[in-house]
Amino acid sequence: MGRADARRAQGRGARRAARGGTRRLFTWRKVLGTFFGLCLLVMGAFLALYMYVDVPEANAQAEKQSNVYKYSDGTLLARSNSEVNREIVDLGVVPKEVQHAFVAAENKSFYRDQGIDLKGTTRGLLNTLSGKGKQGGSTITQQYVKNYYLTQDQTVTRKLKELVISLKVDQRMKKDDILAGYLNTVYYGRGASGIQAAAQAYYGVDAKDLDTSQGAYLAALLQAPSQYDWAVASKTGKKLVRERWGYTLDNMVDEGWLDQAERDKMTFPVPDSPKAAPGMDGQTGYLVEAANEEMERQGVTEEMLDAGGWTITLNIDKKRQKQLEKSVDAQLEDQLDRKASKVDATVQAGATSVDPRTGKVVALYGGVGATEHWISNATRQDYQPASTFKPLVLASALENGSRTQDGDLIGLNTVYDGTSKRPVVGSDTPFAPQNEDDISYDSPTVQTAMDKSINSVFAQMVVDVTPAAVKKTALGLGVPDKNFPERPAITLGTMNASTWDMAGVYATLDNHGKKVTPTIVKSAVHRDRTMEPVDGTGGQVISRASADTVTKALTEVVDIGSGRAANTSAYDAAGKTGTSENNKAAWFAGYTPELTTVVALFGESTKEGGGQVTLTGTANSGRANGGGFPARIWADYTLGALGGGSSATFDLEGVERGETAVTESPSATPSESEEPSETPSEEPETPSETPIETPGEESPPVQTPSETPSGTPSTTPSTTDEPGDGDQPPGERPGAENLLGQ
Repeated sequence: MGRADARRAQGRGARRAARGGTRRLFTWRKVLGTFFGLCLLVMGAFLALYMYVDVPEANAQAEKQSNVYKYSDGTLLARSNSEVNREIVDLGVVPKEVQHAFVAAENKSFYRDQGIDLKGTTRGLLNTLSGKGKQGGSTITQQYVKNYYLTQDQTVTRKLKELVISLKVDQRMKKDDILAGYLNTVYYGRGASGIQAAAQAYYGVDAKDLDTSQGAYLAALLQAPSQYDWAVASKTGKKLVRERWGYTLDNMVDEGWLDQAERDKMTFPVPDSPKAAPGMDGQTGYLVEAANEEMERQGVTEEMLDAGGWTITLNIDKKRQKQLEKSVDAQLEDQLDRKASKVDATVQAGATSVDPRTGKVVALYGGVGATEHWISNATRQDYQPASTFKPLVLASALENGSRTQDGDLIGLNTVYDGTSKRPVVGSDTPFAPQNEDDISYDSPTVQTAMDKSINSVFAQMVVDVTPAAVKKTALGLGVPDKNFPERPAITLGTMNASTWDMAGVYATLDNHGKKVTPTIVKSAVHRDRTMEPVDGTGGQVISRASADTVTKALTEVVDIGSGRAANTSAYDAAGKTGTSENNKAAWFAGYTPELTTVVALFGESTKEGGGQVTLTGTANSGRANGGGFPARIWADYTLGALGGGSSATFDLEGVERGETAVTESPSATPSESEEPSETPSEEPETPSETPIETPGEESPPVQTPSETPSGTPSTTPSTTDEPGDGDQPPGERPGAENLLGQ
């Protein structure tokens, strides 16, 4: 044998030896022994756990407490139901088809399994260990055990206890008893625990009267009550709950609990609108709702709140809250005839009052009563703030050092062209808004334009600043980004905002440009946790000089302009009126050095489905514009809230007067066939864009104007522009009642 053969033989021998060693180390006998040893170890551990863990008494979650709500001084505002909103019903009361709907949605094998889903529980344990949070997969028995005996904590310990207790409960209880316990303890949203409360909350019927389709919706709802509640669900939420409703019915067909032909005929059962809980009538329900919504934004879920045990102190000042309610009654409700007048029946009032130094919401008015009108008019965002937005255009111009098309730095004394229906210059989007009553003004200053809310001036100012820059300033001040396009028409306040939002905006101006965020919860304490209150103040969002210049402009609006119904000698005030397209909303946003308040009226149809309608004719007084009812409510409330008045004055610094070079302006109002002077040839005579934001309120000149209108207003509205909605208090000029609704 040669050397090469010897080496090959030696190599083969080494490999055989290695394989032999591996075989000796990993023999099938050893592998199986190790596997069975581990199985015995796991089984032993589980047996020990099974012997150690017993079925406990019902937990505190199953015996929920009430939540206590207090005014800022600690006196009681409200107490949620002392007993949780639950009524235990026997399973026999619940229609069999509805029982099957819940089983089909949550646990098809419920009647066949041993009470646990090892695959789902293992997945849940792994997700908990990996930090993925709350996961589904539990059986109905496991969910009942979690709700009735344990807690909602997402921990490995709780999961293991749930597994063991579920096995024992399944052995000791009948399936129907488990299902009954589950249906009576699970949370459905809308403050309803148990199927009886849920049937009432969503369909206004007893559990015994639920049909299969309704039962399938309630079963589908359990996956995400707050997201799947039809009244508040997003488009995605509505799509998902429809799909889960269908999934539930299809599973019923698969299990033989529902005939396919009957399934095919079923339509989605849209639930009723939510109603306030008993005891939440008047303004109380609105205040509690606002507090709960703020807590949810801070991470306290609806489920946590429903568990009870919270003591929630609000920033609401009891005396100021009562004064706001009194002022709305005296200045509005006492003058309405809601039963006899179709117009008066549509009027909705809302208001938010804020301390500008802290952001605390000290008073709030949500409507005639939370049990009568569920939507809070203080926080709803479905109406336009109209010309209360114009001060923000000026704020942006000042903040950005903007100049007119002639190069003049914009300030209070800067002169603009006040021609009605004057096309804006320098914009790719044509826009030519009509001033109120189609009045044109000879070379008005910015201050005069603010006093009289001249549309043509602020439309051009938006272009001078750029719509994008104006929007950026507005968002920084607190205007929500809802239906907020970047185009010249935003000068008329065509986005959506609530009185809550605008109170924050105006409080920021009041606070010399430092951000103010309205906050209603002073403290929220629970035995197991606390909520971190919202910080109502922030950093500088616009300079003090810019904010104080706007305040200076708005003081004159109250003194001699469209907001003079809010003027008294008892306090120093600044404010702005606003009336939206077709007089569908009327606003007054104003402040003193110590208090910022926004009041608004909304025209809301009384027909099913609601919808926005005109306020014209409210209390037989013509136009219910911003300078009328809202300004008078504001004045009456502010006087009372300040204890009869205040000597505090605005401390203004760096007021920007701007440049005062006079530009050319037409001396007469052009006729409809005439081209307004200074209109570039490339601009159309009438705007190609006539958006929903057609001229909002604009104030007519005061009785002794500083500028004389250059022409007589037309009494016939333009075919392309509706007449502006005036801020003049009703009755101060003839024919006011005939200007709208044509």
